[in-house]
Amino acid sequence: MSEYKMLIADDNRQITSVLEQYARNEGYDVIIAYDGVKALELYKKAKPDIVLLDVMMPGRDGFQVCREIRKESSVPIIMITARGEDFEKIMGLDIGADDYIVKPFSNAEVMARVRAIMRRINISAPQENLFTCGNLRINLETYVVEVGGHVVKLTKKEIEILWLLAQNKNKVFSRDSLLDKIWGYDYYGDSRTVDSHIKRLRAKLEEFPHEGWEIETLWGVGYKFAEKPEGAENGDGKAKQKDVAK
Repeated sequence: MSEYKMLIADDNRQITSVLEQYARNEGYDVIIAYDGVKALELYKKAKPDIVLLDVMMPGRDGFQVCREIRKESSVPIIMITARGEDFEKIMGLDIGADDYIVKPFSNAEVMARVRAIMRRINISAPQENLFTCGNLRINLETYVVEVGGHVVKLTKKEIEILWLLAQNKNKVFSRDSLLDKIWGYDYYGDSRTVDSHIKRLRAKLEEFPHEGWEIETLWGVGYKFAEKPEGAENGDGKAKQKDVAK
């Protein structure tokens, strides 16, 4: 039996059939759903390791399914759609998708993206897998982030971005650098993916006061994790969100 399970949710049976074959060739146990209601049912029953989720499905659309999954899990989700408008891509990323691919697509490209995501998830954690700074605590072994003792519900990708920035205090990472280190060299998306993930990461972290740290943007350069003097906060106690790096 395969070590990993994949849920493919798409009402186009030809697409699911081909994707299923590609996934099985790479060793996945594959579960198929042809509508959004069944996708949620199978997700809760099987607890797959990764989800390929079509946007336009009967019952419940992919955005609704993604939102429901994100209420309880940070499982990687790749959204698939026949429409490539930027606002749809941004919405998909903002509600918690890890990646987005537009039809028609190469099945080999889809699997390359799957490999990139799974490779990042399964990278061996360094010997020191616990990071603390002020009231921030990141446990990379359990993928749990706490701010002031409160668990922050982040996706795996958001945790990996935060971990990379935090482990390299005050080092500035460009968007291209983050794409390479977090998504991998074979990622086919663009750098706006980083902006969307940073935006969602900040929004979740800003639910709690920061003590001694923040994620900063250096205009035209990139992002960094900045350590502040003990007890220092930004204004109302939340991290300051600056302009997106261009």
